[in-house]
Amino acid sequence: MKTTLLMLMIGLLASGASANDIIVRKVQGEVSVRRGVEEVWTEVAVGDVLRPNDSMRTGRKSGAVLVAPVLDSEASVMKTITLPSKVIIDMSDLRMLSQEELMLKLTMEKVRASSYEWKKNEMNIPNTTVVHGADRSSQSSLNEGELEVGVFQLNGTRVLYDNGFYSTCALKAIQVLRRFPQLSDRFEHRLMVAEALEKSSLRSEAINEYVALSSLESISPEQKDIVLARIARLKNQTAQ
Repeated sequence: MKTTLLMLMIGLLASGASANDIIVRKVQGEVSVRRGVEEVWTEVAVGDVLRPNDSMRTGRKSGAVLVAPVLDSEASVMKTITLPSKVIIDMSDLRMLSQEELMLKLTMEKVRASSYEWKKNEMNIPNTTVVHGADRSSQSSLNEGELEVGVFQLNGTRVLYDNGFYSTCALKAIQVLRRFPQLSDRFEHRLMVAEALEKSSLRSEAINEYVALSSLESISPEQKDIVLARIARLKNQTAQ
């Protein structure tokens, strides 16, 4: 394993990439990248270097593998991240946030969201993330292509969660569900947000999200039992 990482680092240096760059290690099918604020998606290839302000998209029956530097215990380590099909993910989200950073961003998101009228069963936002592009939360309807973007981005938050980026997972999912309220009844993603907040040691915020989730009209009795059990467990931990 150490030999593989050493060879990878040597390869990165030989290609002119810095230790802070994200490298495309494998590509299958339709995989593209959007550079910075550009709106154009271009095909990506193995060995391409991605920057923190880039975004990657995988199409249907497609996938990619990235190698990204991640700060771990104040030291940067190379982490391998696998992207499944139908995903959009911002490279800037492949990072860990301190609890202070997370709370600040959540507070900013709460302020942003407070200017909009929320439906009864929409997300109980505890607090933020930066929105790229125009804010479409005020739209009453979206076309199929726009809604697909939301689905792809929401799928991307699952990648963040599965790779331990709990804080950016929660922030991005909150952002996506605010911009695309049509997706707010997706139980598995709403549950993921609450779990990500819990894993980020934000018990109160996690409880608030579980409570909001329990009030969804689309929730099944079995799902509600799961959520209520989570609420009871967290409240018991808080009381101890």
